Amino acid sequence: MDKTNLLEIEFEYNGQKQTITPVILQDEYDIILIDCGYPNFIPHLEEAANRYDVTLDSITKLIVTHHDMDHIGSLAALKRAYPHINIIAHELEAPYIEGKKKSLRLEQAELTFDALPDEAKPHAEQFIRFLQSIEPVPVDRTVSNDERLPWCGGIDIVHTPGHMPGHMSLYLPASKTLIAGDVVVIERGKLDIANPKFTLDMVEAVRSVQRLLDYDIDQIICYHGGLFHGIVKQALRQLIQEYTS
Repeated sequence: MDKTNLLEIEFEYNGQKQTITPVILQDEYDIILIDCGYPNFIPHLEEAANRYDVTLDSITKLIVTHHDMDHIGSLAALKRAYPHINIIAHELEAPYIEGKKKSLRLEQAELTFDALPDEAKPHAEQFIRFLQSIEPVPVDRTVSNDERLPWCGGIDIVHTPGHMPGHMSLYLPASKTLIAGDVVVIERGKLDIANPKFTLDMVEAVRSVQRLLDYDIDQIICYHGGLFHGIVKQALRQLIQEYTS
């Protein structure tokens, strides 16, 4: 039987409490982790996975929605510890994950640095060093829009650019579930666009939300916010209206 397990991980980052929600998909053949948190998150992942009687060494595949540091921070460490895990990413994201192209988040931080007030620069320098420390990892398999992966009852690749050009979400047709990544987040119980400061193309981000209306979605799992409780299509339409009216 196919299972979808939400790994709700609470932690402190820069003195603030945060929660992220990686996901584990499971069938009789595969255990698939979707996104893996910040650097040094293996203990957090292990503890969260153990709640579902899953150990990290049993994971067969790791799907990355995009190359932000809170989604790939522990990727290299996981691959070192468990080299059998196959890493899967969108074809546009793979060069950034592999270090063949400079991280777009790092590029953004460097480009905006000079315009910052002096008091903000030490924090920005620290952030840049942090981004530079994220280790590159070879991607074992690249995927593209509308591709269907055969595992766990079928996983449809939904290219949802905006937050980043190669960002992707995953649609599980068997359960009508969308694993959103950062195409949408939950803020105060409502769906919203991920932090505009970190969304590289807002027009494209809204267009990606519009694209989600093509899917028969009963539930959305957001990396930031977890499981959305509400009528999905109504919430998506309301969100689009907020950004286009």
